Amino acid sequence: MVDIKIIEILADIEHKRWSHWQNYLHSKCAIDKHGNLLISKEYAENLERLINTPYEKLTENEKESDREEARKFLQALEKNNYFLKGEK
Repeated sequence: MVDIKIIEILADIEHKRWSHWQNYLHSKCAIDKHGNLLISKEYAENLERLINTPYEKLTENEKESDREEARKFLQALEKNNYFLKGEK
């Protein structure tokens, strides 16, 4: 059975990750007169490329960005005394 506390820890870090991403995405958008967010064609094309690229085919910089996010999950687990098998 999964510990409810670990679900809450991971959900919290996921929300922080999502909020950070949305803030970044919104910063890349223009706002029309109706308040709609508009993504440039170039940025939309780059997002489509990333969406359709498997992790192993990303550039090293793109992989490192994903690794940074993964580290945040691990740090949250460690901070709350959850460790991976073989650790500590």
